[in-house]
Amino acid sequence: MPLIDRYMARLIALPLFATLIISAMLLVLDRIRRLFDFVATQGGPIGVVWRMLANLLPEYLGLGIPIGLMLGILLAFRRLATSSELDVMRAVGMSYTRMLRVPYLFAIGLAIVNILIVGFVQPKARYYYEQLRFELRTGALGASIKVGEFTHLGQRMTLRIEQSREKGRDLAGIFVHAQTPKNDWIAVTAERGRFMATDDPNVIIFRLTNGTLIHNRPEFKTPRVLTFSSHDLPIDLPKFESFRQRGGGNLEFTLPELARNGQTAATEQLRDSSRAEFHFRIVEVATMFLLPLLAVSLGVPPKRSTSGIGVFIAIVMLVTYHKVNEYASSIGELGRIDPLIALWVPFLIFAGLVFWMYYQLAYVPGGQPIGALERVFGKIASVVRRRLPGARRKQAEQAA
Repeated sequence: MPLIDRYMARLIALPLFATLIISAMLLVLDRIRRLFDFVATQGGPIGVVWRMLANLLPEYLGLGIPIGLMLGILLAFRRLATSSELDVMRAVGMSYTRMLRVPYLFAIGLAIVNILIVGFVQPKARYYYEQLRFELRTGALGASIKVGEFTHLGQRMTLRIEQSREKGRDLAGIFVHAQTPKNDWIAVTAERGRFMATDDPNVIIFRLTNGTLIHNRPEFKTPRVLTFSSHDLPIDLPKFESFRQRGGGNLEFTLPELARNGQTAATEQLRDSSRAEFHFRIVEVATMFLLPLLAVSLGVPPKRSTSGIGVFIAIVMLVTYHKVNEYASSIGELGRIDPLIALWVPFLIFAGLVFWMYYQLAYVPGGQPIGALERVFGKIASVVRRRLPGARRKQAEQAA
């Protein structure tokens, strides 16, 4: 690889991966608090939070990779332009098209990674995430017994623990109330207790020490009371329903499955929704091949300008186009417009705008796609600066 290409690769790689890591971390930090609250509310083990976050990472990477690619290329060309290195490259005969060699190597590699993520990894990770949420709600992951609160084990048993030591192996201040299918009920209080496994995976033993047991049934005149030094109380673990099969929504289907469902689904609505999701993912990946052109067009500021408005416009354009694709996908799912038209027509319009901007920069003498916007914002800023001192003097006169 020529020296100039290695230099370009270093300039692009640092902001690219920094943006990718920062965006992923921000999304994780936004979600982690809610996950901890959800897991704690459901009484599940805290370790499941990391499993849920791991299943969310593919979705975050699918969103972060295009933004990281665009900002990496944009900031690299902006640095070249503001340090006059870009003028030197142009002066020795290097065209913008030649400079795009390294950015497109990044774009091709990240597009392959992204299509693997959104096409195959993300659908299965989303299914596993929903499965973990289901198991937490049903208690299949092993609901923790909260100290000082009443915990329901199934529909017929209630348990309360006052103290827990040695990570739950030594329990103290125990109250148990259980009801049998024969309409009997048992109430037990004990100083200490310990859970013990049995040969039957559906039954555990709660070994209680130094307590009192009260047993009552309808034909008893008075409840029976038993004082014990040691008593084994069998507990039937509740049975949990199985989680649904993968494919509860189109988001959980891989690309080959979506393509197959788009042709063979039972109803027209299912076929339209599968085709809309398929084209949405393909369009999002195809957009990555336009990002180097967009980044170069907006990353090179006008002469004698160091404004960063290009970064702002690039992010706004990419986010807006993503929202347009989401809306077009929802319209395609409803069957109002064919998904092929609903999603690829906006892509062609966006591509035409990007090619026009790049043509203005690379082939039109003195062309600058954001030059007009720079001038407008400059005029607005100058007007604001002129009016601010006058406004302050007027306020001072009114106060006096």
